[in-house]
Amino acid sequence: MIPDRRRAPLAFLCFLPFLLSACGPASRLIGDPQMPYPPTPPPEIGQILHMPTGVFVSEEQMLEIAGRSRIVYVGETHDNPASHRLQLSVLKAMQARHPGKIALGMEMFTPAQDEALRRWTAGETGEKEFLKEAGWFEVWKGDFAHYRDILNYCRDNDIPVIGLNADKKTVRLVVSSDPAELEAEGLASLPDMDLEDPYQRGMVEGIYGGHVKSEGMLAGFHRAQTLWDETMAESIVTFLGRDEYRDHHLVVIAGGNHVRYGFGIPRRVFRRLPLSYTLIGGKEIVIPESKKAMLMDVTLPKFPMTPYDFLVYLRYEELESREVKLGVMFDDGGGEVLVRMVAPGSNAERAGIRENDVILAVDGEDIQDSFDLVYAIQQKSAGDRGTVTVRRDGEVLEIAVAFLEGVDAHHGSAKE
Repeated sequence: MIPDRRRAPLAFLCFLPFLLSACGPASRLIGDPQMPYPPTPPPEIGQILHMPTGVFVSEEQMLEIAGRSRIVYVGETHDNPASHRLQLSVLKAMQARHPGKIALGMEMFTPAQDEALRRWTAGETGEKEFLKEAGWFEVWKGDFAHYRDILNYCRDNDIPVIGLNADKKTVRLVVSSDPAELEAEGLASLPDMDLEDPYQRGMVEGIYGGHVKSEGMLAGFHRAQTLWDETMAESIVTFLGRDEYRDHHLVVIAGGNHVRYGFGIPRRVFRRLPLSYTLIGGKEIVIPESKKAMLMDVTLPKFPMTPYDFLVYLRYEELESREVKLGVMFDDGGGEVLVRMVAPGSNAERAGIRENDVILAVDGEDIQDSFDLVYAIQQKSAGDRGTVTVRRDGEVLEIAVAFLEGVDAHHGSAKE
């Protein structure tokens, strides 16, 4: 009988995978998934790295590529002016490419402030009225100077601005209770929340793990982070789903932890509405001594993806300071601001403002509540002079104030 020689190769091929699996090397990771092509030499301020390829690009090239996306996410360091200039550059490029067809979504506002934002971009309110109507100092509390140029550009170019974030009441509700245990009225205000994302959990544990006293607190932080991201994602999808905005492109500005690696807001938007998107972020490689004390000691997991599509190398800058203090603590109510205490050595004391004075006006602008006073003083810079109108024992007085900076001007626990 003639042997069938065709069977030997077939048998060998069937056996080959087992042979290779037994003798071959174990699977290994090549390089760093977060930085597959590390830049050499070390990057410099202003350079832009396309992270998936390790190729440096110009700002024009980055903006050309990003401009093709329906959504461009720009992560920020909240108190770095360089972050906000980057965001404004992206916004301007998108407006030039899609005139009349872009909008801006901001973490710094909630949907409840959308009417105030609409009135602002329509030119119906000035800055003071807008900040008061939007409750800026209650909702965000950061220095408005960081966002002034961005919001002025939207106003000047009739670009819609929408609030994305969750309101504080809902955040407190979710921090204190597991969503599954909340009462029906609480659940009605929540977006669809995915609490099982391992990368989100890993980030929260990395940031807060060493700063909380219990697993319960850590779980609360995780729920809050998830709520913020899911709410912002839902706000984005709701906006882009409206008939008048279905062909709009959206620039989203939010803190880096909401955008970086894509598992925060971007993935949660894509789950609801698959659209093209680009991730842009900054990395501070020059940090002044004054900022170093503010940095948290955080060790994050090694995530298996690049943080951004484009990484811009930045300097951690200081906002140009114009802050001075009047030097008083006060109560407001009933349309009046009553001075409760004057700080020793303060601008107020030097000018002759006294305890129990009622502040009526600053430079002729009526003062009816704490916002009016805080805003008026924030417009002053060191070296400016002004007039504070007070009522004292039934008499109205005009008091000249020299606004100085330094230890004396900020001495004590004055609120303003």
